[in-house]
Amino acid sequence: MTTRGIYVSAMAPGSGKSLISLGLASMLQGHADRIGFLRPISEAEDGNDDPMVLLMRRAFGLDEKTARSAMTRAEARALLVSGEREEIDARSVSVYSEMAQSCDVIIVEGTDLSGQDAAVEFDLNARLANNLGAMVLAVVSAKDMTSAEAADAVDVARRELDAAEVSLLAMMVNRAAESAVEAIRDQVRPGKSGRPVYVIPEMSEISQPTMAEVAGALDARHIAGGASLERDVSSIRVAAMNVGHFLELLTDGALVIVPGDRADVLVATVASSFSPEFPVPSGMILTGGLTPDPNILALLAHATFPVFAVDDDTYTAAKRVSEVRGEIATGLRRKAAAALGVWARQVDATELLERLELPRPVKMTPLRFLHELIEKARADRKHVVLPEGLDERILRAAEILRRRDVCDLTILGPEGQLRERAAGLGVDLTGLTLLDPATSDLREEFAAEYARLRAHKNVSLDDARDRMLDGSYFGTMMVQLGYVDGMVSGAAHTTANTIRPALEFVKTKEGVKIVSSVFLMLLRDRVLVYGDCAVNPDPTEEQLADIAVASAETAAQFGVEPRVAMLSYSTGESGYGGAVDEVRRATELVRSIRPDLPVEGPIQYDAAVDASVAESKLPGSSVAGQATVFIFPDLNTGNNTYKAVQQSAGAVAVGPVLQGLRKPVNDLSRGCTVEDIVNTVAITAVQAQGTPAQEAP
Repeated sequence: MTTRGIYVSAMAPGSGKSLISLGLASMLQGHADRIGFLRPISEAEDGNDDPMVLLMRRAFGLDEKTARSAMTRAEARALLVSGEREEIDARSVSVYSEMAQSCDVIIVEGTDLSGQDAAVEFDLNARLANNLGAMVLAVVSAKDMTSAEAADAVDVARRELDAAEVSLLAMMVNRAAESAVEAIRDQVRPGKSGRPVYVIPEMSEISQPTMAEVAGALDARHIAGGASLERDVSSIRVAAMNVGHFLELLTDGALVIVPGDRADVLVATVASSFSPEFPVPSGMILTGGLTPDPNILALLAHATFPVFAVDDDTYTAAKRVSEVRGEIATGLRRKAAAALGVWARQVDATELLERLELPRPVKMTPLRFLHELIEKARADRKHVVLPEGLDERILRAAEILRRRDVCDLTILGPEGQLRERAAGLGVDLTGLTLLDPATSDLREEFAAEYARLRAHKNVSLDDARDRMLDGSYFGTMMVQLGYVDGMVSGAAHTTANTIRPALEFVKTKEGVKIVSSVFLMLLRDRVLVYGDCAVNPDPTEEQLADIAVASAETAAQFGVEPRVAMLSYSTGESGYGGAVDEVRRATELVRSIRPDLPVEGPIQYDAAVDASVAESKLPGSSVAGQATVFIFPDLNTGNNTYKAVQQSAGAVAVGPVLQGLRKPVNDLSRGCTVEDIVNTVAITAVQAQGTPAQEAP
């Protein structure tokens, strides 16, 4: 297949084209086997250090061959000065051609028209797009424009691109005022193709700089306070007044700029961050090269926010900070999450992909699976509760899920403590529901329901009220009564603590006798399903059959065609014994329960996955050599096998995913990462899509 090139070209400085590149890459993950990213001209001194190249490698699993730059701006400028413009094209085409050997689609991000001669840069981008044979996705900035001005800017851009004779894929308007998005969309005139022009609003989560970006721009010295520099700077507060008036103006996320000898302001700002009634700043910059008194410096060491020092005077420092703009490439995953969220809300991926006419990819890579998981969760929005709200990983994952617009979230915990914890971490809780079981009006209702459901266990109403103080019980009851669609817990508690409430009153689905689990094993080119590797130590033959049927249904729900291998140490009729016979009988039970389901057993792992082994051991089997769902005979075998494959084959293990419950409740490992939580919440949301809806009372 010929490699398809998409040239992202800015039509004005500061267009925010990196958001477009990131959104394109995310969209293409599900529709191309191999994507690449090229910056013909990098702004970095060393092209290998280009922030956008590094972000694309990190976010989409690209390497030095598939995400790179062709030359630096200094090299390109030298070639232009010496009259060797064709050499810029030649080098870019050479690098693109090398990448085309490994890529089906290459996103090419052009220059930002930020040089002294924007017309030269526009001509350079247009010529490069034509020489690379790439279609152009043009990005028009609507920053500080009215809707009419933005519509006119689109017309001007079309004329310029038409004159340059480029092949135009799409026009996008970026950085529009949120209140003007609809008006711009209505006023933009259709082009020759009649295709829509997508309008993307300015996002404060993206445009606001982080403390890392501010510190880097000012070459500031970190002298005290917290080490996390991901905090967004929402505003600037210059301490040029008395403490009382200053505190009146202080807001969450403000960057405080103050002379280093203003002890009163320094102490007041730190004290503010320790009080739940006062705001927490994003950071502090001490100006004038003035070093605070040692006692004050010792106090600053305990600040939850970072404290920096610069030699600039206060006015100069404030001016320089005001000129720093947030960049997706340097804002780590929080900004990338916000960018992907706004892209998903504003761009019709199906329509845009129609223009590219890409064939469906053959392989299912881990990144593609996780991309499709997020897209599936987003397509039918559900509501998930997270009981462990004070855990840092839960808060960070919740912010990313909200920014990516994956699902609605409720976080349990004392609201004051949650907000104080989030402020200390620099986590934005906007758009998330906070609920304290101890003070919630729902507690009495939940206690009454729990007492009713557990009356046969002599649970009194007072006992039930106490039980509903436990986040797992409260969250599970939210699921049971339809206030939310699913729950994810276990980051700070045992599996038993997470599952016990669900077993007590959510119960199993009709016809299901046992709750079990699977791991989704994301290999380099396919997805396999392993069950049960986390819950049942020594299942009976009836339970094995139950686990097999449930695992096949889970596989199908996540796009894996189920072909079930009932694993044993023997294949077919070659061996006998208690364990083998049990698997044989379990296989027959599966066939009687689901005669439509391809299943084979007993079968050894090698015969289940290797076509040549399958041909010799079980010729003619519809499962042998191509199994996708693997049912282990016991927990010992399953748990060790999934970990062995994870470590030796480099597989990504997503799970455990609980199955068999009437409503989705999922468990986390206590060693889980933020990304694990994001994936598990998305899985829970997808599971909820297959659960009959129940309105909250």
